[in-house]
Amino acid sequence: MIKIKLLSVGKTKEAWLDEAIAEYIKRLQGDISFEFVWAKDDAQLVALAQKEPHLICLDAAGKAFTSEQFAHFLEDQWQRGGSRLTIVIGGAEGLPLQLKAKSVLVSLSPLTFTHQIARLILIEQIYRTHEILRGSPYHK
Repeated sequence: MIKIKLLSVGKTKEAWLDEAIAEYIKRLQGDISFEFVWAKDDAQLVALAQKEPHLICLDAAGKAFTSEQFAHFLEDQWQRGGSRLTIVIGGAEGLPLQLKAKSVLVSLSPLTFTHQIARLILIEQIYRTHEILRGSPYHK
């Protein structure tokens, strides 16, 4: 089983977002599990992230992928880091510079999203990755 830890500033406040995220997590049950760790501010986010051996940080300046490329990128990351992966989503001001300097940066889009929406998009893309890697037509 693959374990993904999501570090983010602030919890999801919208019930409809929680429901959407829960739907994708349910679909991934048994294959991928998630641990959500909420930081109260950037300082706590940095402290939590520094404990992780390998980070992927979401940032608009990061590498952009197609869904298929992202699937293969994640597959490679899982092979490098074992079955554990930590992904960081910054707050309203983006990622702290000390995280950007030591991490793999990935962009979900050139558009700017709230950290709550970014969480949903990321989890949907992880579900899409799962489906691409198993040969499902979901992503088309």
